[in-house]
Amino acid sequence: MAEKTTDPKTVLEFVKKNNVKLLDLRFTDLPGLWHHVSYPIDQLSEDSFTEGFGMDGSSIRGWAAIHESDMLLIPDANTYMLDPFTEAPTLVMVCDVTDPVTKQRYDRDPRYIARKAEMYLSSTGLADTAYFGAEAEFFIFDNVRFDQREQHGFYFIDAEEGRWNSGRTENNLGYRPRYKEGYFPVPPTDHYQDLRSEMVMTMQSCGLEVECHHHEVATGGQTEIDLKFDSLVRSADHMMLYKYIVKNVANQYGKTVTFMPSSGMHTHQSLWKSGKPLFAGDGYAGMSQLALWYIGGLIKHGPALSAIIAPTTNSYKRLVPGFEAPVNLAYSRRNRSAACRIPMYSASPKAKRVEFRPPDPSCNPYMAFAAMMMAGLDGVENKIDPGQPLDKDIYDLGPEELAKVPSMPGSLEDALDALEKDHAFLLKGDVFTEELLGTYIDYKRSKEVDAVRLRPHPFEFALYYDI
Repeated sequence: MAEKTTDPKTVLEFVKKNNVKLLDLRFTDLPGLWHHVSYPIDQLSEDSFTEGFGMDGSSIRGWAAIHESDMLLIPDANTYMLDPFTEAPTLVMVCDVTDPVTKQRYDRDPRYIARKAEMYLSSTGLADTAYFGAEAEFFIFDNVRFDQREQHGFYFIDAEEGRWNSGRTENNLGYRPRYKEGYFPVPPTDHYQDLRSEMVMTMQSCGLEVECHHHEVATGGQTEIDLKFDSLVRSADHMMLYKYIVKNVANQYGKTVTFMPSSGMHTHQSLWKSGKPLFAGDGYAGMSQLALWYIGGLIKHGPALSAIIAPTTNSYKRLVPGFEAPVNLAYSRRNRSAACRIPMYSASPKAKRVEFRPPDPSCNPYMAFAAMMMAGLDGVENKIDPGQPLDKDIYDLGPEELAKVPSMPGSLEDALDALEKDHAFLLKGDVFTEELLGTYIDYKRSKEVDAVRLRPHPFEFALYYDI
């Protein structure tokens, strides 16, 4: 995606220079899935950037009712790029969603929520830029099967690299990461060096800045590619493009990718003003008092945040006490068992940031980044004390000491309850609205929590069939 400020004329010149044939417009639904619609390129003009393109909002999850379904997609000229996967030269742009009657931005457009968060930040005078850098992990599989019907329910995954294939008779050359020992092995144990490199080069061709890529801890192709941090809305745009590229490159190689939350999305964040970092100081771990208050906001609102940053029933298969995921709401330098970690790789003031570790890549990045920033800002505005740092392995704490550490909810149902009780911090500046949050909570309860609760888990047959 183009990073500089771009006007419509520049986009049209790019179209002509690259002999573009089709226009592809992208937008995001409430749960966080990218959608698109395509037009012959001759339908794009300078007026398109103000008049937009019509679409039916009632068919998008969590959006308009049938009687108010007409919406306009307004292309953002700053996001133009050539789609690297289409046969015909295709121009892609991310869109903002507008009500055609009022000409106002649509409140349920997640990108608008992120934009309002940036505007609210500026209005406070505390800072003018919130930087986010998300580390999304994912799995690469060779085959996936799943189904849920009236008389059966199952899932089956397979990966050439999976340790479970070590005993296979045919086409078995070994070299598979051991369980929980997949961090940084070289090829041939790391099967996906070339595939990840292809993903990285495709990202670079689309304007994304990549910091590194590597194999992750799990066997079966767990992977991480890290993007360079950017401002809130741009980082969310980049995460949507990141997912699109990863899935499509894998598909071209006959592989399939999942961002289901057995993987995490550790999210680095910091506030800046007039080009200067505000998180650097002479406090704990070289952090400023403002940064510690920001951490206090993340810790206080962690349970409510979880409904947005870990928004699926599957998220809580990852956020389980006693395992590697950071369910305990505490902060520490270097310590990866704390929800808020302060990286110590560099002493540079520009590198000072907090890494919030509970999020996972099933979230809607526009809403997740906005919600985390709003929680942090609430901490700053109300000078919320994050308490004492926990510079030891939280998993080794005794029961009495552990009981004093607040923790994340244990289920999506509990997380939604927490959001229902604690969301005033999200309403400041109309960044989120009561109506939007009510719609989100109702959708999650009816379409996900209740849907899963009403269906037996396959393991329940192993537990209870013979009782």
